[in-house]
Amino acid sequence: MTNNDIVQKLWNLCDVLKDDGINYSDYVSELVQLLFIKMVHENTESGVLNKHFLPEGKRWPDISEGKSGIALLNYYKQMLLDLSKDSDPMIAAIYAEAQSSLREPRHLEQLIKSLDQIDWFSAQKDGLGDLYEGLLEKNATETKSGAGQYFTPRELINSMVRCVKPQAGELIQDPAAGTAGFLIAADAYIKQQTDDLFDLDAKQKVFQRDHAFVGVELVPKTRQMALMNCLLHGMEGDDEGVIHQGNSLGEAGKNLPRADVILANPPFGSSKGGNAAITRDDLTYKTNNKQLAFLQHIYRNLKAGGRAAVVLPDNVLFEAGVGTDVRRDLMEKCTLHTILRLPTGIFYAQGVKTNVLFFTKGTAANPQQTE
Repeated sequence: MTNNDIVQKLWNLCDVLKDDGINYSDYVSELVQLLFIKMVHENTESGVLNKHFLPEGKRWPDISEGKSGIALLNYYKQMLLDLSKDSDPMIAAIYAEAQSSLREPRHLEQLIKSLDQIDWFSAQKDGLGDLYEGLLEKNATETKSGAGQYFTPRELINSMVRCVKPQAGELIQDPAAGTAGFLIAADAYIKQQTDDLFDLDAKQKVFQRDHAFVGVELVPKTRQMALMNCLLHGMEGDDEGVIHQGNSLGEAGKNLPRADVILANPPFGSSKGGNAAITRDDLTYKTNNKQLAFLQHIYRNLKAGGRAAVVLPDNVLFEAGVGTDVRRDLMEKCTLHTILRLPTGIFYAQGVKTNVLFFTKGTAANPQQTE
């Protein structure tokens, strides 16, 4: 059974949720909070994870063995509530405000039975984190819930990562993390180059697991999925996890340390659209354009010699006024060596033209430039 086959089986479970009256846009949130409990169990049993992240009494066997009917449903709903208040800040963040909309005990029993029947041995070959990512991709491409704004095609992510060549020991960031696709791909690339970190000493391994990757995500539910995704790939991060809650165009962005590598696909729109208001007072060029603000943050936040790859629409390349000022500042502070033109329709509305900008902090005249 291939990874895609298993993803399809998981996606088919949404029919069970539909039968319980759960909204189309809530399918993944409802499914993944149960799926994560199962995946942590499988990863722990197989030895992929060196510890069980979930507390005793809140693990897969506690709902898959010995309980049924309304007692099972009530136990599961209380489990979600308890996890949202767990003493481990990462578990509490993952399950913050978690609740189940399931009303029929038989539907929960059906979901649990179906997850137990999946060929998890086959899933382990590709990694349960990859399986989880596949479900997120399925949601982004098949629903009309707007999930696509958080999902960058894996082929593009992998291409950008291969071009910037992240290395062990480097600090790698994504200020618009979504479900953490860029950071997870960078981690996978480094593991490929270091024999799954075997070539590193103990101190270096701890850095890679806990400190090498930092992302910021504005939307709480998306951040929860990102935290799950990172944990299933063996990326733990600091006390807040790999993905921090916040707005990179506000205080959260100001507080980020300088990075060796930044990979990003920033959201589009003006400062008035959504909750990502541009409140930074440290950006040289004031703008209502989120992408111009994100671009300023990215090239300013690189270390000398740091590399970046960022997805941006055409207006960033051609907009006059502040756009001209930002581009001039970028060229004065960085070497913009490649602009990759993408096919239309990958992001945003059909027909909107997008590009990937690759640049390095510093110029030939000032290679150690930091400002």
